[in-house]
Amino acid sequence: MKKVVVLTGAGISAESGLSTFRDAGGLWEGHNVYEVASPAGWAKNPSLVLDFYNQRRRQLLEAKPNAAHVALAELGEHFRLNIITQNVDDLHERGGAKNVLHLHGELLKARSTRYPHLVYDWREDIHIGDTCEKGSQLRPHIVWFGEQVHLMERAVQLTIEADIFIVVGTSLNVYPAASLIDYVGFHKPKYIVDPILPEGTDVANLHFIQKRATEGVPMLVEELILHAKMAA
Repeated sequence: MKKVVVLTGAGISAESGLSTFRDAGGLWEGHNVYEVASPAGWAKNPSLVLDFYNQRRRQLLEAKPNAAHVALAELGEHFRLNIITQNVDDLHERGGAKNVLHLHGELLKARSTRYPHLVYDWREDIHIGDTCEKGSQLRPHIVWFGEQVHLMERAVQLTIEADIFIVVGTSLNVYPAASLIDYVGFHKPKYIVDPILPEGTDVANLHFIQKRATEGVPMLVEELILHAKMAA
């Protein structure tokens, strides 16, 4: 069974009604990104940061997976599928996907500020005074600007082993995730599903599907499954 790795970004979740956070002016819901998504912002105003993510969490709990999430889960029934996502939502899992690597953390988890290995499932608001079992304040389980992407090494290894690599809903501008496509073998097929072709994308065997995720992903999945059945 061939190995497929899919890298997803904000575009796939946007079609479920989730804010992509950053607008054309570089603001997230009216905030400078560093105010709500950096260690410095947390140190300066933790209440603001918690409120920002509390709002995002409430929004996520009302959202539903869309046709692209469901189609990718179906792909996993015919291939050895791993999804590497830059998104902090759980829509892939709710859509039926099994192996999802969250590069930038998970919104429905909280972790200790002092003991980062203490991570908890968390669906409610996080408040000042909510602590881990050792008494340390909880924070969102999110990788902020300036923090290390600890799962990147695992993502690179999965990408190197991929027989097929698919990019959905990301501009390939956010590093280090954007560099993953460079680890795909020269002769391996690569697909980008997005209304706009990312700038600077010059790799071998690249196929561009200029559609929104909810249109392009089901089409691509149907094609790949058909080819897999014919080759069986």
